[in-house]
Amino acid sequence: MLIDDHEMVVQSFRHVLEMDADIEVVATANSIAEGLVVAAIYLPDVILMDYDLPDGDGISAAARIRTERPNIKIVIVTDSNQPDALRRAIDAGCLGYLDKARPIEELVAAVRVAATGHVAISTSDLGKIVTGSRRGDIACLTRREREILFLIAEGLTNKAIAGRLVLSVHTVRTHVQTILAKLGAHSKLEALAVAKRRKLIG
Repeated sequence: MLIDDHEMVVQSFRHVLEMDADIEVVATANSIAEGLVVAAIYLPDVILMDYDLPDGDGISAAARIRTERPNIKIVIVTDSNQPDALRRAIDAGCLGYLDKARPIEELVAAVRVAATGHVAISTSDLGKIVTGSRRGDIACLTRREREILFLIAEGLTNKAIAGRLVLSVHTVRTHVQTILAKLGAHSKLEALAVAKRRKLIG
């Protein structure tokens, strides 16, 4: 499903996506209000959501949709330079964040990745949210990210962490990737090693 108030963008995205035999655009909407209604009717696997919409921002709408329909994966597509937008998208449970200036082929790739429940956000983009903190500094972690790091240290899987914190597995997976990016780690084990060196976990 596409939610964007620019008809040319909608038609361009539809054309590119439907060139792929495995992807069908089942519905479109040009506002948050319309999108909430249409999404509830069609229950799409993935929603491509514009950041700037006539009746609000797409990330707030994404959070509401994810609360009501947690099985729907959402990718934010934007030409906005709001510095906190990527962090808000992650916190809202979005599985993708794509700049409209990126090559159009990345749109199809983002839809495919998000549809599988994986995060369609590059490591470089995740690194951008580490603002004012040096990579590897535990102080840059949010409260939620610290909670998840401690649960990882207890040996819990993403699914178990999701159950403990009443989050979706997709949201936990996104937080884990953000933790790795912030700590300059390539795996959970490496992230735990960084935290242990700083004597933050036992």
